[in-house]
Amino acid sequence: MSSVKTILPPAMLGMLGGGQLGRFFVIAAHEMGYKVAVLDPDRNSPAGKIADVHLCAAYDDETALQSLAEQCAAITTEFENVPASTLEFLAQHRTVRPAAASVAIAQNRVAEKNFFRDSGFPVAPYAVIEQAIDIPAADSGLYPAILKVARFGYDGKGQARVATPEEASAAFEKFGAEVCVLERMLRLDYEVSVVLARDADGNVETFPAAENSHLNGILDVSIAPARGDAAIREQARQLAVDVAQKLNYTGVLGVEFFVSQGRLLVNEMAPRPHNSGHYTIDACVTSQFEQQVRVLAGLPLGDARQHSPAVMVNLLGDIWSRGEPSWDAAYAEPGLKMHLYGKHEARPGRKMGHFTVVGDKADQTLQGALKVRHLLGIRD
Repeated sequence: MSSVKTILPPAMLGMLGGGQLGRFFVIAAHEMGYKVAVLDPDRNSPAGKIADVHLCAAYDDETALQSLAEQCAAITTEFENVPASTLEFLAQHRTVRPAAASVAIAQNRVAEKNFFRDSGFPVAPYAVIEQAIDIPAADSGLYPAILKVARFGYDGKGQARVATPEEASAAFEKFGAEVCVLERMLRLDYEVSVVLARDADGNVETFPAAENSHLNGILDVSIAPARGDAAIREQARQLAVDVAQKLNYTGVLGVEFFVSQGRLLVNEMAPRPHNSGHYTIDACVTSQFEQQVRVLAGLPLGDARQHSPAVMVNLLGDIWSRGEPSWDAAYAEPGLKMHLYGKHEARPGRKMGHFTVVGDKADQTLQGALKVRHLLGIRD
């Protein structure tokens, strides 16, 4: 018997962050009968627009945080760059999931890489660069490499490919001599990710692994379930569960992996629902966002079983450069499920929406998704 307190509708749940992940949380919570208060400094935030309460304030605004704590029975976050101190403050008053300690590790690439390594998880060779003198020599075996800033880097931001110590030094200076991780660039077979939910009693539900491809550092296409070796999929699932257990994590967690020369390596994790898990909205019994609501409210986890093959494609602001995209062509695909986020301005590289194509046969589903991708003007 669980000792975790259950929060039932129509209670108010809190969300730190007002982007598309927060928006999907609001939708899932509303469908389950809950109210939602969103804290986000953007008055046009996609989640804030549909929430019951939108506190338009900074994440360290103590007045707003106090108001959130007073109104909500429990609070979660949609992105890892909310200050850990904010989560700690709120946890003094209300249930907060995931915990600040877990989020803090994922906020910093150095802490994250060291956590993986020290926990015995397989990772690519890397070095921590705190100052220029830390940059490894040419014969270190780390080149060619990718230099990544330790904090606030995502979707390819704060990263540079470097082939020599001189290039690494130049990139380090360009990043303002911020603490970085220098990671050896691997020859990849493909990339996969696993999204899971772990509740406060340690119960875990894993979604099928997704196979991911990126364009300019941003996730482009996710195929679920991932193709390739079933043993790799199972190993990724088990490693993701082990990561969550080692962290004593409570919430929804995304874990990304490289497959290099048939070997699985942990890349990074996200203490929240993950872009590659969007397919779960349309192709699984329970979506990653409903799981997030369930964990936060102390409800039993839902069935994560996938009922249909699915392919998810991100829609970036680039395709609005010539005006409104050709939605009529997209909707001609019978298996298409469109999700536009309601962002007020389309910019290159900005995630404006995604679509998922579901079907009975994996090959036909992939063909349909790639056809729609082409019709909407997404170019490799």
